[in-house]
Amino acid sequence: MERGELMALLFLHGMALAAWFVPMGSVLEGVGLRSLTPFAFAASAIAALLSPLFFGAMADRSVPPLRVLRWISFGTAILASVVSLAIAYGWNRWWILLGIQLQSLLSVPTNSLTGSIVFAKIANSHHRFGAIRAMGTVGWMAGCWLVSGLQLDASPDVFLLSAGLWVVLSVFTWCIPNGTIQTPGTTRMTLRERFGLDALSLLKIHDHRVIFLTAALLAIPLAAFYPYTPAHMTDLGLKRTSAWMSLGQATEVAAMFCIGSILARWPLRWVIMAGLMCSLIRYGLYAIDTTTALLMGVGLHGLAYTFTYISTQIYLAKKIDPAWRTRAQALLSMMTGGFGNLAGYLFTGALLALCETYGDVDWTRYWLVLNGLVLLVLAFFAISYQDKSILK
Repeated sequence: MERGELMALLFLHGMALAAWFVPMGSVLEGVGLRSLTPFAFAASAIAALLSPLFFGAMADRSVPPLRVLRWISFGTAILASVVSLAIAYGWNRWWILLGIQLQSLLSVPTNSLTGSIVFAKIANSHHRFGAIRAMGTVGWMAGCWLVSGLQLDASPDVFLLSAGLWVVLSVFTWCIPNGTIQTPGTTRMTLRERFGLDALSLLKIHDHRVIFLTAALLAIPLAAFYPYTPAHMTDLGLKRTSAWMSLGQATEVAAMFCIGSILARWPLRWVIMAGLMCSLIRYGLYAIDTTTALLMGVGLHGLAYTFTYISTQIYLAKKIDPAWRTRAQALLSMMTGGFGNLAGYLFTGALLALCETYGDVDWTRYWLVLNGLVLLVLAFFAISYQDKSILK
């Protein structure tokens, strides 16, 4: 029963996140606020930078993560509703952006919260995490299908749907016994420890440094995936874009179930390079600017994400001393979800403006420029990473 509760928790969490994040670019474009898109997505990156402070404070007070998840899910629902109404009633764009930023400050930390809840419940069975974690991706897919099924892909009402799902998640937390979840320790952390900055000493090791830099640099061109793929789909005449976007999560689920056995047989070097090649091929397909090629590119998202970022997380768990693993993961999160995504959302938004003429986007030029950045990251990793062994 416990496993089923955790899987349901991640499923509902994935649905709530998808119903907000995936259609956001289409909603903003549909109401004439396309110029706000890079800043709206950058809000999540800013929230990722501030999350370590949030969790450090939570750990200092020994607050059960389940209780925190319950109340910030409810707060997220309120803010998502406010954003929906603000767009519908034509509020000033900067008030809308403020609402999006506040919503992100609450929703982004829920990723780590749900992870900590699951790990605490299966503390002695980490091998079960993969299958349970996959339910979050399945929930994300279901959220995309629900949005498209209700034809809310470009409607501000989709944020009301997301709000409803956050309320359901908040209520569901009462179904999980709080007493069986161990709270964080009472040891107070410094600001340096909360951000994982004391883990910067790990960068003195060559291969560690290459792994961190590769993940951070790759986040810049890949930041265009969620904001602008739906817009490209719309320009090609596709409807129900949120559902089409879930093709990437379908391959992600399959890749997650396979990544353990792949890493047991192949050196990490080749697995990450395979992920980088998938990213390169994906944007290459996007640049062809046809419906079939674009959807094939979307399908490669799961392989690109799992082979690069999930492999990187596994690398940190395997290669870094246990005393440093949590701080190393915090540093990775700050470099990718924070600085990498923030630079990526702002850069890819500015690039789109350069590739747009009288409302028409030259998608071929846009994706080829980003593909050039992916190629540079691939070349950097291939030349710099030295370890050719298999993770054990």
